[in-house]
Amino acid sequence: MPNAGPLQLLAAGGWVMYPLLAVSLLSITLCAERFLYWLRHREMRMTRSIHRLSGLAKRGEWAALREAARTGVVAGKFARLMLADEERAGAGDGPSSRNPDIDLADVAQAIETIRGEVERFGATLSAIITAAPMLGILGTVTGIIRSFRLLGTQGPISDPSSVASGIAEALVTTALGLIIALVTLFPYSVFRAKADRCLGRLDAFGQSLAARSGASPAGDAGPTA
Repeated sequence: MPNAGPLQLLAAGGWVMYPLLAVSLLSITLCAERFLYWLRHREMRMTRSIHRLSGLAKRGEWAALREAARTGVVAGKFARLMLADEERAGAGDGPSSRNPDIDLADVAQAIETIRGEVERFGATLSAIITAAPMLGILGTVTGIIRSFRLLGTQGPISDPSSVASGIAEALVTTALGLIIALVTLFPYSVFRAKADRCLGRLDAFGQSLAARSGASPAGDAGPTA
């Protein structure tokens, strides 16, 4: 099939080509969504914003925190967390000179919420990387079965190229499955690395809050009398 077009390749691969096409469209859609997400929320910008909010809370600049809390981005979640903690402490609307003790359980909950955002669709992309080659191999196996069935029903074949072409056509599905897996693997690796870096910085920020407030993370309590 040296000059086969897309429609000829689709017909040659058989029914397995349809789930492969669906998987490829899903992969493109999810990779585009993740690319746009990280274009809007760069991990360095994200962590700088959170550290800036920590400074605002330390200086008691609550008006600036309220302005940041109106946003729906990651920093806005931490701003709302700091404001809620200050309200629980009974502070007024005016500036405060003290650094509020942030509830570490709330910090952990906020980080887990952000984890869901930065790792979104990661499991789906990983499943696509695994499933696409398997679907391709399935198409190849079914194609070879059809070719051998042709040998069994028609007896001796004077033109072996008819069987060889059938096997070659069956390999189209394996090629497409491998292409989908490779094209998905590289952006997935980039997104995974970005998510790990972002979460690592957020964990470090949570630990700095714990050290600043003099509290110990859960599970680190000392011996009791």
